[in-house]
Amino acid sequence: MTDYAHSDSASKSRAEKARRLAGYIWDRGITGAELLAMPPALRRKLARAAATNPPSTEETWTSVAQLLDDKDAWAAGHPNHAAAQRNHADEKLMWVKPPITPW
Repeated sequence: MTDYAHSDSASKSRAEKARRLAGYIWDRGITGAELLAMPPALRRKLARAAATNPPSTEETWTSVAQLLDDKDAWAAGHPNHAAAQRNHADEKLMWVKPPITPW
């Protein structure tokens, strides 16, 4: 019996899902560290907002976080490139709340 979860097809599917999620999340200015710090329920909601079924494994979320870090590094070196521009950075506050400063 074949174990689909460890097949080449499943690996390709996870990689495609990670890229799709990373594109949506990066465009909103969310970093890899911020993504991994999110509670699972919020990550699932974020995936649904990206029109993607939420990943069922932490491995996929870790891949997404790595892709976000890689894209941040690339964008820092190519600030004038069209792909380095975030078109929905204003939506970050919907997902990542800034720390509240005590009075």
